[in-house]
Amino acid sequence: MEAFKISLSSINDVKEFVNLVNKYDFDVDLASGRYVVDAKSIMGIFSLDLSKPITIEIHSDSDDAKKFAEALKVYVK
Repeated sequence: MEAFKISLSSINDVKEFVNLVNKYDFDVDLASGRYVVDAKSIMGIFSLDLSKPITIEIHSDSDDAKKFAEALKVYVK
């Protein structure tokens, strides 16, 4: 599992992020405070406080997970 902070500062960021996450078969969670949601759920993401950085947890150690983590660099703040 890999975890780091990202920032989704606009509605377009959230839409692009969800489209990216849904291309992969493994589980990805977003955590903000005590709340954890499925990163593939746009409604779940909008229930989080997006004004602060949120923690992403990638539940895979595959090569695809490494490619996914690289693609997320645009959201790392």
